[in-house]
Amino acid sequence: MKLFSRIICIVLLTGILVACGAPQTSAGDVSAPFILITSAPNPSPTPTPFQPLNATLTQPALFVASEHTATPQQILPTETPSPTATAPAEVSPTADFNQLFPTSAAPPAEVPLVNPTIQPLLTTDDTINFLLIGSDKRPGSSYRTDTLVIAIVWPTAGQVSLISIPRDLWIYIPTVGMQRINTAYQSGEITGYLGGGPGILKDTISYNLGIRIDHTAMVEFDGFRRIVDTLGGIDLPVACAYTDWRLIDPTYDPENENNWWLYTVGPGQIHMDGDLALWYARSRSKSNDFDRGRRQQEVLRAIFSKALQSNTFGKIPQLYNDFSSTILTDLGLGDLLSLAPYAANFTNANIRGYYIRPPYVSAWTTPGGAAVLLPNDEALKQMLIEATTLSQSAVERKAIKIEVQNGTNIASLDSLTAARLNYAGYQTSTSAADRYDYSNSVLVDFTPAQDSAQQQAIVANLGLYQANILSLPDANSPVQYRLILGYDYQPCFQPQDLSH
Repeated sequence: MKLFSRIICIVLLTGILVACGAPQTSAGDVSAPFILITSAPNPSPTPTPFQPLNATLTQPALFVASEHTATPQQILPTETPSPTATAPAEVSPTADFNQLFPTSAAPPAEVPLVNPTIQPLLTTDDTINFLLIGSDKRPGSSYRTDTLVIAIVWPTAGQVSLISIPRDLWIYIPTVGMQRINTAYQSGEITGYLGGGPGILKDTISYNLGIRIDHTAMVEFDGFRRIVDTLGGIDLPVACAYTDWRLIDPTYDPENENNWWLYTVGPGQIHMDGDLALWYARSRSKSNDFDRGRRQQEVLRAIFSKALQSNTFGKIPQLYNDFSSTILTDLGLGDLLSLAPYAANFTNANIRGYYIRPPYVSAWTTPGGAAVLLPNDEALKQMLIEATTLSQSAVERKAIKIEVQNGTNIASLDSLTAARLNYAGYQTSTSAADRYDYSNSVLVDFTPAQDSAQQQAIVANLGLYQANILSLPDANSPVQYRLILGYDYQPCFQPQDLSH
């Protein structure tokens, strides 16, 4: 079972660890051995070489990606924020290394954070659990692990849960005390903790979240570009248009403000090479870590889908060679090659995404001035129980196949909707509609049972509470439902609002 899970992990590692957001560096910078994304919210700032926020900045004409391609097209030089971006949380100044380990930053009496109770384990032997780690490490300087993503894999059931941990989560670190979780790794390395940085992170997560970690991995972001390009790029369904600052060319100096422009992608099915995918997953100048976490999950799913659709597993030796120089992990090439056939157990409805974010945490500033996130214990525990449980409803939804048709002339609407249904746990396919002038969406139910609760669950996840439902029972239908999209459908959504 452990060996089988590793072939799934190789795809997950490709998507999560390399789709990470990290402080941007100029092309060719090899001073940072591991530079990864941050899949989780964080109210404290991440230093970047340049934050071009001045509206009067001299810049070239802006570019926006079209619906079908990431090729830039010239547009008017106006600043259009992403419709899904939320206002960044108020931040306090970045703490230095001493502030990360304060001696007098005791929380107020009303915050019960000293010596918290160890959490009972939520995971069982049915799962293999991976901790995916990203760091801003630089030679000769202090560093933090700003990317922490847990991947819980059910090998026999073909299911995966992803849990993004915010870097500023204020929790108990063994032998250290109450600190930000992103300081744990370096503490373990400095103090000689058993197992070093990975060892102390395993124990910290087990202690505070009740999740057993079986394997850890780290990756550098340059490897991400090579891996995505090795796959031939990815087709990413961008449901909500996103605009942020981007280097005109990855080889340009990021310290020169004239080398930046506002760049927009979506909405639509966007083909991304490694460089564009990395930008989409890492940028946050005009959004925040919460929105960035959403985009990172999108990149992961796109890579996972590409691996399922293409002959990716025939490229395992080439991918593994890429990984060997960019990922520190205990996965073996022989394990991957021998277990590649088991990938057939997975579909486009396998990944459930979870984010430790409000309401599971609340912002708080320590007396030492550090902006951190306090766990809201009961709410967080309930979310973690769901994430670590293979629920019957998830199994039932995975068995439901929905054919999506675009009944409008809005390009890529079917692909965007299919991806949204995948987030909710349904298998999907797309096909051509009979016409393209549907005003209202229609859900055709081919099931013999004609379950109204099941019908309503589908339309509710799509925000189509007024959708027309057509009953056409057909025991021989290859799909249970057909969704014909009309002009009433709005593709932009927030994945954390969907039920699994």
